[in-house]
Amino acid sequence: MPNLTGNAERYRTLFESMDEGFCIIEFLDGPHGPLSDYIHVEANAAYERHAGIANVVGQKVRDMVPDEADGWVELYGGVLHSGKPIRFQRELVATGHHLEVHSYRIGPFESRQVAVLFKDITDRIQVERAQRELQETLEARIAEALAEREEVELALRQAQKMEAVGQLTGGLAHDFNNLLAGITGAFEMISVRLAQGRVGDVEKYLAAGQGAARRAAALTHRLLAFSRRQTLSPKPIVVNRMLGDLSELVRRTVGPQIEVQTIAAGSLWPAMVDVNQLENALLNLCINARDAMPDGGKITIETANRWLDDRTAREHNLTAGQYVTVCVSDTGTGIDKALLDRVFDPFFTTKPIGQGTGLGLSMVYGFARQSNGHVRIYSEVGQGTMVCIYLPRHLGDEEAEVVLPMDMPATVDAGETVLIIDDEPSVRMLVSDALTELGFCCLEAGDGSAGLRVLESETRIDLLVTDVGLPGGLNGRQVADAARRLRGDLRILFITGYAENAVLNHGHIEPGMEVLTKPFAVDDLRRRVATLLQAQ
Repeated sequence: MPNLTGNAERYRTLFESMDEGFCIIEFLDGPHGPLSDYIHVEANAAYERHAGIANVVGQKVRDMVPDEADGWVELYGGVLHSGKPIRFQRELVATGHHLEVHSYRIGPFESRQVAVLFKDITDRIQVERAQRELQETLEARIAEALAEREEVELALRQAQKMEAVGQLTGGLAHDFNNLLAGITGAFEMISVRLAQGRVGDVEKYLAAGQGAARRAAALTHRLLAFSRRQTLSPKPIVVNRMLGDLSELVRRTVGPQIEVQTIAAGSLWPAMVDVNQLENALLNLCINARDAMPDGGKITIETANRWLDDRTAREHNLTAGQYVTVCVSDTGTGIDKALLDRVFDPFFTTKPIGQGTGLGLSMVYGFARQSNGHVRIYSEVGQGTMVCIYLPRHLGDEEAEVVLPMDMPATVDAGETVLIIDDEPSVRMLVSDALTELGFCCLEAGDGSAGLRVLESETRIDLLVTDVGLPGGLNGRQVADAARRLRGDLRILFITGYAENAVLNHGHIEPGMEVLTKPFAVDDLRRRVATLLQAQ
């Protein structure tokens, strides 16, 4: 026969020596309803150590912990009814002990008994809580440190900005004072020679003054390009088509010591870009390349299609997608890596004093960014430099451009009338006189409201020439929109002193509209008018 007494003693010894707390509870009916209370029928010695309550055998839960009884009854009652074991963590609030519990039913439901095996995890919970608090404290400290760092970086950026502004204004004042001296000096000498009756010398001073004025205009265009405020007239074009004329212009500019090579990619995509400004940017790069090769060398202008994935685009500070690249490389002296991060700063130049304004690369950078592209520079000292302009691919066909011979006059029908709106009387006079000589009848207005009144009248108007920035609360774009509502096929020429690009819808002007940037040559004005009227 089995030794039942020995087995019972063995299990009792095991029961009492267990490290975990253990008890058997039995459900009973109570004042809160059937099975709404339970009594402890067995408990080991570890129960008190883990739960913090002594002598629990014979005690009801509603007497032991009346405020918490409902929660414990609900948990163990679920085990009794379902027969499914559960594991959970819960605080015994009365003693402050956090318990990790495993509970299961003993026998059938009718026995009403549930076993509970548990251990005290208060120390672990306190450690975890301390770690959380430490982490929260660390996060708060990190956030505070990052905020302080951001303030320091903001102050540094402001200091750098002020340094750049000082450098910009200093260089600008120097260059403009030189140009103004040439312009005012030319006018004074013209006045003197006219008073002396020596008109033969006037042409020389006119040429000098006009040259200085053109250089001043070029300087403002570079500044506007640097600040991304120049007026752009982007059109879809395959850049390869401009390489022939550009290479000839570059050859004439850089001289015979420099070999100029063009490499046009096959099946090049169209790009949405202002051709004139792209040509200016590339010419600036070629002039820089020439200056880097005082003993001669080779300039290569190369186009390519590029598809940038997400990683490469992030490295180039671009949006992933398709781009057309135009790269200018040279075999010159190269640029030290320590200086590469500064080459796009305004008025920063590696050339000797008096041999460069430092606006060339900053203009190229501003133009590229304003064209929704980017510019990258690669250089090795003694090996040469490559500058690449990235332009977004245009998903569409190239736009056919109306080409006018230089000597083609604007054809004028009898009675063709131009309305000129500009708040600067001298500009109105210049435009009016230039177009009157071509046979147009010219009307003038000093602000948008006055111009709009003329447009609302029955007066014939074939072309509207308007400044973009007008006083009185009605800008040139608003006047043009109103004019198109009144006269649907009216041709419009915007003239602007700087790039009110947002007013012009960021260069996306409608068909039958053109943009001419001040200061402009009279011949440019004539050709724009001819282009608009020829298209009409």
